[in-house]
Amino acid sequence: MCEFCHEHGEGKKWYLQMKNYSEELLRAELSSAEKKATNAKTRLEWANRFWKGFVMPAITGVPKPKNEPVFASTNQEDTKTEHFGQVLPIEDVDRVIEQVQSITRMPCGCRFLTTGKTDLRYCFGLGIDKWGVLGKYPEATSSLEVLDQEVAKKILHQYDEEGLVHTIWTGVTPFVVGVCNCDRDCGAYRGYIEQEGEPNFFRAEYVGQIDWELCNGCKSCVSQCQFGAMLYSSALAKVFIKPTRCFGCGVCRTACPNNAIKLLGRQEVPEAANRW
Repeated sequence: MCEFCHEHGEGKKWYLQMKNYSEELLRAELSSAEKKATNAKTRLEWANRFWKGFVMPAITGVPKPKNEPVFASTNQEDTKTEHFGQVLPIEDVDRVIEQVQSITRMPCGCRFLTTGKTDLRYCFGLGIDKWGVLGKYPEATSSLEVLDQEVAKKILHQYDEEGLVHTIWTGVTPFVVGVCNCDRDCGAYRGYIEQEGEPNFFRAEYVGQIDWELCNGCKSCVSQCQFGAMLYSSALAKVFIKPTRCFGCGVCRTACPNNAIKLLGRQEVPEAANRW
């Protein structure tokens, strides 16, 4: 399991631990190391800065002042403390949604920065009502959708079929602030995958595997993969997954007409077991 599971999940999936969504964690004073890494005294202070500098520009189209940085992190270890993510397959996204009571679909700050377009609602904030920001910005009201669990899951499954990669994010780890749905317009994806920068999210706890008895070599899954892990053998007329490239998002499965793809636990695949 990824290091967050050991540090913040007692050896279980950290993002399924209710303590990591708690209001107590949101309001608790940060440690000296956390304060230094985040330039905030509490997670609530950090969340309000994130809202003002990252979410509001995506709603209004007004960029934040350059002298007001949203993120304080300057290296990967600080990034893991401040704002870090992990890829989740849709099954685990469903489990996250089922255990939270507050879900707000909102515009994506990454898409605003990378495309210049506003009001692209790819992000699902979790527990935003506890931040106390919703009433402060009346101009944001029309861009925010408060969803119940079933509606949220329906939209997320539509994104899964579209091939968007689901990621879960912290706002001063291990507090969970939201679920995003990423492609090349996601700033985290661009920085890490496209530009081959420092990792800013973990791979999923899974790795994809293809059943060659069911695979008909149609290659529908190849174009669905955002990580270049799907490879085609012309001689065999089959697709296979390279475990060391696979991030375990599972969106390839929605494109397969024969249900030939399944997810294995990352620890079950020796080549990928220690790749996060």
